[in-house]
Amino acid sequence: MSSPSQLPVQHTNTPDQRPTKRHHSARYYAHRVKESLTTRVSKLICAIFLSLLLIVGIITFILWLSLRPHRPRFFIHDFSVTGLGLDNGLENAQIVFNVTARNSNLNIGIYYDSMSGSVYYKDQKLGSTPLLDSYYEGPKTTKVLTAVLSGETLNVDRQRWMEISNDRSNKGAVVFRLEISSTIRFRISAWDSKRHGMHANCDVSVGPNGMILPSSKDIRCPVYFT
Repeated sequence: MSSPSQLPVQHTNTPDQRPTKRHHSARYYAHRVKESLTTRVSKLICAIFLSLLLIVGIITFILWLSLRPHRPRFFIHDFSVTGLGLDNGLENAQIVFNVTARNSNLNIGIYYDSMSGSVYYKDQKLGSTPLLDSYYEGPKTTKVLTAVLSGETLNVDRQRWMEISNDRSNKGAVVFRLEISSTIRFRISAWDSKRHGMHANCDVSVGPNGMILPSSKDIRCPVYFT
């Protein structure tokens, strides 16, 4: 039987004993530094790319705003129906109007292939007449359009004239619609846009004397394309 002094000694770890830390090699730290630099460079490149993309987007938006063509603007200044207050006014009836066409674009011109003006009463055409042949309107310019509808250009029979006279007597005013039609294209530097069918509709009221009422004078006419 072995004596107590000959028994094997067992060693146990006490709470104060911790495993020894492992030291990494220089190659490991160099690799970590390289990865960190690569990540930073990638982030910097992405930031520069996004900044350039934002700047290009802003410049493109500004150019689009400056080069976007605005529709021509039409204003009706005068409109009269001669003989409206006379019983035999149909014999000498005529319609006279004065309209301006304004190109409000700063650097864009407008080509008009042709232009015509038509007058309607309750959506029935009373007459039509040419206003312009082919015409170029430069930026920030205004063109005055005047016309007289009478004789062959004014298609009003006695029944239609009676309806107009009844409106004058019962309502104190007669509402007409002047439509200006044309085919236009925009000129931006040396580039021409495709052609657009353009229509400007001007609702105008005249009083018992056949003259335009103040409420319809110098009003901007809505413009739409087809």
